[in-house]
Amino acid sequence: MSSTAAADIGPSAPAGPAPGLDRRKMFAFICMVFGMFMAILDIQIVSASLSEIQAGLSASSDEISWVQTSYLIAEVIMIPLSGYLSRAFSTRWMFAGSAAGFTFMSFMCATATSIDQMIVYRALQGFIGGGMIPTVFASAYSVFPREKQPVVAPIIGLVATLAPTIGPTVGGYLTELFSWHWLFLINVVPGIAVTILTIALVDFDEPDLSLLDRFDWWGLLFMASFLGSLEFVLEEGAANDWFDDELIRLFTVVTVAAAVGFFWRAFTAREPVVDLRAFANRNFATGSAFSFAMGIGLYGLTYLYPIYLAQVRDYSALMIGETMFVSGLAMFLTAPFAGRLSAKMDPRLMIALGFFGFGLGTWQAAHITSEWDFWELFVPQILRGVSLMFCMVPITNLSLGTLPLHELKNASGLFNVTRNLGGAVGLAVINTLLSNRTDLHAARLAESVAWGRQAVEEKIAAIEQGLSSLGPDAHRAAIAQIGGMVSQQSAVMAFADVFYAMTLLFFVLILATPLMRKPAPVPAGAGGH
Repeated sequence: MSSTAAADIGPSAPAGPAPGLDRRKMFAFICMVFGMFMAILDIQIVSASLSEIQAGLSASSDEISWVQTSYLIAEVIMIPLSGYLSRAFSTRWMFAGSAAGFTFMSFMCATATSIDQMIVYRALQGFIGGGMIPTVFASAYSVFPREKQPVVAPIIGLVATLAPTIGPTVGGYLTELFSWHWLFLINVVPGIAVTILTIALVDFDEPDLSLLDRFDWWGLLFMASFLGSLEFVLEEGAANDWFDDELIRLFTVVTVAAAVGFFWRAFTAREPVVDLRAFANRNFATGSAFSFAMGIGLYGLTYLYPIYLAQVRDYSALMIGETMFVSGLAMFLTAPFAGRLSAKMDPRLMIALGFFGFGLGTWQAAHITSEWDFWELFVPQILRGVSLMFCMVPITNLSLGTLPLHELKNASGLFNVTRNLGGAVGLAVINTLLSNRTDLHAARLAESVAWGRQAVEEKIAAIEQGLSSLGPDAHRAAIAQIGGMVSQQSAVMAFADVFYAMTLLFFVLILATPLMRKPAPVPAGAGGH
């Protein structure tokens, strides 16, 4: 291996005495992790309760989706920006300000009396709170030495994957037991505590306010337009027939134009809002691509299972949450084991095993029928939960744990935004596939139940006989039932197609794992950072 390659993947600080796991720093870090948990949880916490919020705010079906979309768009803009702001204000004040603002906007969301107010408050909640997520990732690798990464990495990995997974469960319980207002009020007391403890305990670095004098406002404008428009197109495209919709076409043009401006400023500005140099590191570039794929597995499956249970099985929000809890439990139990294993096993092999588990789970789910229930989904969900931990821990370690300290804050924002964009792209593709394949299967099934076929006539007659109490309406009701069966089966077949597509993706990713370099072993007594 060349010296350049060794430097690329070796420890980012000179060897020194091995420090212990400082209890004060660890407690401060755990407080920050809890703040990150709230920010990520709020992405999905409203997903199971949108109908209740819609009724409470007298919103239309088109408007209510913006309760989630506005949060995602605002958050995806802040995540890469947070690295610059954290360097300018320091980790303490960046995180404390994000936690305080997130908490205040959570309270304001609970007080919203109209859908317009809710959309504004949710956007501000996502924008301000988004600063917490990459700040925690950067702190994990800048504050603690490399030999402590097997302890710290599973903590942030668990939170980053567990929070969106249990979001629908927590949201369903809160709405069922109290009201939708508690989806937001639940953040207030913990948010105040996190803010106070961060100010009191976090002293990881010093601010560099001179960076504000060189702030690239054009870069910020281009980045916000690029990422915000891209997120909008991905979130709304499938529901609006993509480029058949004038607004989607407009924002696609804005996305492309703003992307050109953003990358121009990133490579020419004296102090760009987002430093892209971390992508020169092969591990970081490959790890970000894997993070993108993990976003598909994390958010895509968190979306697919509830949609199936609601549309096909007619589950309530609470029942969906109880079913989805299996994945969260599997993650929780796997996290410590994954951390210890990452210190002993080649991390590339561990990532490959994780992607294999993902693929195996989606391959099993591809055999789905309209009768699948909790136990049929049990093993695929266990595989998903275990695989997320097997992927997340080593991917994060290889991507961020081998970078120089001065690149960590910016790189953390880039790494996290790839996961969010992966989720957005995944959901857009999944929704498009579901719609197109459902229409295709419905057309084919409609041909097989055409008039004149003996089996069809016998089925209609049998249903009609069972509905004889309806009198003259029995035949019409029988036809409606047949139509419902066709719709249900075409939807289930479309779900199977999507699961097959995801299986192919994860098996292909296994072949890409050798692209990452195995990190150099930590020398005895090395302090890491």
